[in-house]
Amino acid sequence: MTTPVAVVTGAASGIGAAVTEELTARAWLVAGLDRVAANGCDLALQVDVSDPAAMVRALNEVATELGPVRAAVSVAGHYDVVPISDITAAQWQDMLRVHLGGLVNLVRATLPHLLEQGDRSFVAVASELAVGGGDGEAHYTAAKGAVLGLVRSLAVEYAPDGIRVNAVAPGPTDTPLLAPDSPWREPAYLETLPTRALASPGEVARCITWLITDATFCVGETLHPNSGAVI
Repeated sequence: MTTPVAVVTGAASGIGAAVTEELTARAWLVAGLDRVAANGCDLALQVDVSDPAAMVRALNEVATELGPVRAAVSVAGHYDVVPISDITAAQWQDMLRVHLGGLVNLVRATLPHLLEQGDRSFVAVASELAVGGGDGEAHYTAAKGAVLGLVRSLAVEYAPDGIRVNAVAPGPTDTPLLAPDSPWREPAYLETLPTRALASPGEVARCITWLITDATFCVGETLHPNSGAVI
């Protein structure tokens, strides 16, 4: 039996790095795609997920170097807080280009490889803000909401081919995306959470890994590892 291969975008830090660690511990080979070098991967490629041609080249290199791709995880993204009246056209476009466009590019580059395999899986990282909304986060929330819509459509389209498409929508997670002075880190906010703590990257990564390795019955679903922020 060949060793399964996964592709993880945004693998250099945070949730992406934790997914790489989880899958590696389960004897997967992992190709980490990021704009900076990702450590701990079997193959690290520096690529901009918003560049369709670059993503196709990257996936072809993964298949050549590691073997057939069995799973893909879209984590790459960025976050900032800006009132809607102050969001520039460039900021709107950049959020959609990276979050939604990055997922589209990963899917389109990976599909030719996944269609050749057996049990296959996509997982996209969205956000609990796509469900509950957020103050000063309209561009980020809109992009993540679009990710959830795309996941549902892809799930319907590719279920007949044996490809499972699912999402996770984490709440505030203890990653570098949250600045040290982020309001999500304030004790007053943490006290509103049933768990009284932010989710860790490892906790979110275990949800993602479960969807890939064990949840063969999940198609078009969204898990919400959000510390009870949205119930």
